[in-house]
Amino acid sequence: MIKKEDIEKIALSVESAESGELAAMLGEEIARQFGPRDETPLCITARDAQETLIAGLNGVCHWRWLYVRHLWVDAPQRGRGWGRRLMAEAERLAKDRGCVGIYVDTFDPQAAAFYEDIGFARAGEIVGFPPGHQRLFFRKSLE
Repeated sequence: MIKKEDIEKIALSVESAESGELAAMLGEEIARQFGPRDETPLCITARDAQETLIAGLNGVCHWRWLYVRHLWVDAPQRGRGWGRRLMAEAERLAKDRGCVGIYVDTFDPQAAAFYEDIGFARAGEIVGFPPGHQRLFFRKSLE
């Protein structure tokens, strides 16, 4: 137990970047309690004949779930099924990796409707984040 006089000797500092040491320490503690994350990144891209990125998905598999961190389709390509194709491929790869589910979040009401349309269920929300909007969380079981 840290004594009050010892706490007063501890200096706080504000850093300009995230601490890798801090992340590692928390990661070790979480792994002891919940098991290792076994994180594996996932990236799927679609490029045109000139190799220009027109759509893509970034995510990470951990604890047998795929988190879709980014899903983007270039504005002129929207409405052509790229989002569905990317999510279907991500789901296939997640199953191949032994994932039991997929989760994603968005601020965009159109994206929220898209996720619901492809079988995701709303799992939560934060009202007023960003200000005047809400952050919506979705999940989909793969079992």
